[in-house]
Amino acid sequence: MSTLTIRLPDPTANRLKQVAHSRGLSMNKLIEELSTQAIAAFDAEVRFRALAAQADPQAALKILDRLDARDSSVLNP
Repeated sequence: MSTLTIRLPDPTANRLKQVAHSRGLSMNKLIEELSTQAIAAFDAEVRFRALAAQADPQAALKILDRLDARDSSVLNP
């Protein structure tokens, strides 16, 4: 396990302490959870961009058109 020292503005550090306290977490656990969420969001974006780079825009638009048609038929029977 690694140790990381970060510098934060006092107001930010105080808010994080409040968030940790309200969730019943230590600051360490809160930062660990927030870091995990940030990594997951980054990984999802990287995967999305990789898939999007290989995508067929015309096929995607056809799928969206079918979804729009289905939604309008459900909303306006």
